[in-house]
Amino acid sequence: MSTEARVIDLSKTDYRSYAVPDTNRVIRNTYQLLALSTGVAGVGAGISMWAGFGPLAGILFTLLGLVPLFYLHKKRNTAAAVPAMMAFTGLSGLGLGPTLSHYINMPGGSSTVLTAAVLTTVVTLALTAYVHKTGKDFTRMEGFLFAGLIVVLLASIAAIFIPAMHAGVSAVAALLFSGFILYDTSRLVRGEEDNYVMAAVSMYLNLLNLFLSLLQLLGISIDD
Repeated sequence: MSTEARVIDLSKTDYRSYAVPDTNRVIRNTYQLLALSTGVAGVGAGISMWAGFGPLAGILFTLLGLVPLFYLHKKRNTAAAVPAMMAFTGLSGLGLGPTLSHYINMPGGSSTVLTAAVLTTVVTLALTAYVHKTGKDFTRMEGFLFAGLIVVLLASIAAIFIPAMHAGVSAVAALLFSGFILYDTSRLVRGEEDNYVMAAVSMYLNLLNLFLSLLQLLGISIDD
């Protein structure tokens, strides 16, 4: 079999570039898949809110979402990767529904959720555009970001018992996931990620966690 035929044949089932990574193609496919996944999550959240699912159901859907996520990591370079991501984001949307319902039912809750969504979009677009325009390397932040993630996870557990920590933890989390957006975008621009499905998953998780952090911050301001 010729080299050309081999490349064409493998491209049917593999999301990696087999020669020099086509960075522009990976970037384009990443953001297209990210947009589609966000839409699927939005539909899932809408269904969850319409059905009136409670917090326990939200936790269950979130945990169920780990199944296709783990499967996705295993099948990251196969044709099963995109359907697995759709399943993951759909379930995460179903899990998000009860949280959105909680905030919407608060005084001025609808505007709070909308504000959090708009801020997430603005921050993401601004940080993404900055990396693309300047070409600055934020991949060196990796160690700092993952150390920060561990700190935020531990602080989030502590905040369950010390409610006064909620605002501080949410603010730090918002900064942390803004940093992850810079980091993952930088990896895309520099051609260090050649699997657009995995890149889209990372960006989706960044957006979701940034949105939740901002939503918590805005919700705390309403309670006060």
